[in-house]
Amino acid sequence: MKITILQLLLLSLASFRLTRLLVFDKITEFIRNPFFMEIKEENEYGEMEIYYLPKEQGIKKFFGELLSCYWCTGIWISTGIVCISLLYPVHSFPFILILAVAGFASIIESIVQFFIGK
Repeated sequence: MKITILQLLLLSLASFRLTRLLVFDKITEFIRNPFFMEIKEENEYGEMEIYYLPKEQGIKKFFGELLSCYWCTGIWISTGIVCISLLYPVHSFPFILILAVAGFASIIESIVQFFIGK
């Protein structure tokens, strides 16, 4: 099996974007919530800070630990995206392309924000 540089780039960007979507983005918070405990603490400035800790036992702890680790989630997301792209190349291409474009756009936005912020 041969994979082109373009395919590798698309798969990489799609994996990056889907991983960030699951681990960090507000829109998928409802997926993460069952696996975390919310801890609120007041900092030295009197502001409330919220920490999310994985649940303490069972399958919820496992998924909480997984979702709290960007690298761990990324491995599983990458595995899924690569497998789906190999098993169903025609049907998975639009999904992968959309995620890749969104991933590339988020990288560009980060670069723009970096330079505007200076």
